[in-house]
Amino acid sequence: MIEASFGAGVPGCMHGDGSPDGAKLVVRFTTPGEVPYQDSPFAFNVWVKGIELWDFKTRDDYLAALRELRPNIYKFGELIEDVTTHPATKRTVESHALNYDAANDPELADMYTATSIFTGERILRWNSMMQSSDDLITNMKIKRQNFRRTGSCTGAVCVGWNAQNVLWAVTQEMDEEFGTDYQQRLKNWILSAQSKGLAVTGALTDAKGDRSLKPSQQLDPDTNLRVVKVRDDGIVIHGAKVMIAGTAASQEIFLLPGGTYGEADQDYALACVVPRDIEGLTIVEATHPSDRRELEATADVEVPDTGVTQAYLLFEDVFVPKERVFMCKEYEYTAKFIQYFTANYRACIGACVSGQGDVMIGAAILMARANGLSTSTFMSKLVDMSTKNQTTYGLGIGACAMGTRHPSGSWFADPLTAHTNKVLVATLPYEVKRLAQEIGGGIVETGCMPSYKDFTNPEYGHLLQKYLKAGACSAESRFKAARLAEWLTVGAGIPGCMHGGGSPDGAKLVVRFTTPMEEYANYARKIMNIEEEVPEPQKRK
Repeated sequence: MIEASFGAGVPGCMHGDGSPDGAKLVVRFTTPGEVPYQDSPFAFNVWVKGIELWDFKTRDDYLAALRELRPNIYKFGELIEDVTTHPATKRTVESHALNYDAANDPELADMYTATSIFTGERILRWNSMMQSSDDLITNMKIKRQNFRRTGSCTGAVCVGWNAQNVLWAVTQEMDEEFGTDYQQRLKNWILSAQSKGLAVTGALTDAKGDRSLKPSQQLDPDTNLRVVKVRDDGIVIHGAKVMIAGTAASQEIFLLPGGTYGEADQDYALACVVPRDIEGLTIVEATHPSDRRELEATADVEVPDTGVTQAYLLFEDVFVPKERVFMCKEYEYTAKFIQYFTANYRACIGACVSGQGDVMIGAAILMARANGLSTSTFMSKLVDMSTKNQTTYGLGIGACAMGTRHPSGSWFADPLTAHTNKVLVATLPYEVKRLAQEIGGGIVETGCMPSYKDFTNPEYGHLLQKYLKAGACSAESRFKAARLAEWLTVGAGIPGCMHGGGSPDGAKLVVRFTTPMEEYANYARKIMNIEEEVPEPQKRK
């Protein structure tokens, strides 16, 4: 422990070390595990690790920053003035605020903070560069930890983090070919994000329109976000991004290519980052199953304090300054972007579904006990849930460990393993949900339970409580456990498993093209000493 005192006076005797009345500032540098300084109202604590001072943005800083943004988010036809307090958005904000708590918690700071490769300073992990398998695996650890702490998705400390790392590689390649300065622009923005401790989501999914047509072939050209004007000082964009997680909790948003484009679609090849409240952007929050419960006075019993939201982003001739633009019509590099982005995202999403699966195991255990049954009754099912969780988590870690370092320094997961993981992420979590419902019973599977207003009604509430009582715990605890299990499996807590990070059919295409089928056929031929070639039959005309 080191303690230092600072006075406000000029050199002298009376006030040389602060005033004699004790009005001096005391700073106590402590290490994790030490008791914080509580002896003086003029004292504050700074955590120290080695000789590094940990001085990060806090929950209060984050919430204050969100309140400063221009209100531009709507839900149920209402403009949300303050996302930190409105019942439709405050839960996703709380989920993200827990990340700032973790960064300032000595027990979790190693996971939630990192060292900037640019400044050498300690920063929030989700503003860092991922340049090794360990970095990418830590990304997974945070995702699983976040789901364990919140029950659902925290997109504003996830998608933007991956986006900046992917763009770091893609901008280097574009700069080398076209002589642009995209990577320097990106570096300047990253330094600013690290300094401010920003929460940044990312938007890839376009409205798309007719799925059988390319963007440039659509009857309405705005169904995919596009560049409508290029100016010396920036670009003007028009269109939409849809179903974007964590928007309400974000301070800025990466806008990214939603697919791979050819020359005819070059106007849709864009990457930039914008403030969430940029002029010309209207945000409409999507609905979720049972999410009107969040608006009720009994919400603290009916739903968790945390949650996920997804939004539609409507851009009406939005001007983006040049320094925030990292791709403008370089359609040749949209395939590279998608390749790099999906490899990391589909590896790491295994941690998301396993983290929520961990909570589903916990909810299933609570329901079994609340129903009066021993956990051992369902041990086989609980083990099945755990093995499914560990499958997606372990496969994701394997993809990270087997990855490669790009010349820019960015680390990318092994694509074959990562996309294989995505295929399993589109199936296994649903089995975990089914087992949670099977263990919990009908009130979990269908949510078939009276509201809390009825549960506490002075006329008949006592009867509901009487008949909802089953195991040793109270009827209210059983009510809460059932609502949690419902929220996780059929309610508003469900993140994207089937299509989160892209469709499983798209992942299967990557598996198809990255699996060396002919190499495998040769292994089999050589083992059995088949010397002649066994060709693929020609298609009959």
